[in-house]
Amino acid sequence: MSKLESEQSSAIVQASNYIPKQPTHIECSIEKTLDAIGGKWSFLVLRELFGGTKRFGELQKRIKSISPKSLTETLRHLEEQGVLERTAYPTVPVTVEYTLTPKGQDLHQILKAMKLWAAKWS
Repeated sequence: MSKLESEQSSAIVQASNYIPKQPTHIECSIEKTLDAIGGKWSFLVLRELFGGTKRFGELQKRIKSISPKSLTETLRHLEEQGVLERTAYPTVPVTVEYTLTPKGQDLHQILKAMKLWAAKWS
């Protein structure tokens, strides 16, 4: 496979992350959802990104108890899952911004329902 074919194949796989499926049969997909979302910090990162595009430093300030290493790992995982996009700008130092994809935006209602549940029962 040539380098061009490899890049095109990679682009097709990435683009497919943004196209929702129309399920014909709904199986128990809670595990798949949790795998896509990731660890404990993901929910807080998503909460911040629902408000719009953020830089790494902004996320770190808003999520006070997260370490830079944990934030980096969480952002990488969410990017690999197609939940957010990372955009780097060629500045000194490099400016990096994170934005939710349509797949990530689709999680908003789920997290809102979890917030309402917590308010009701805690």
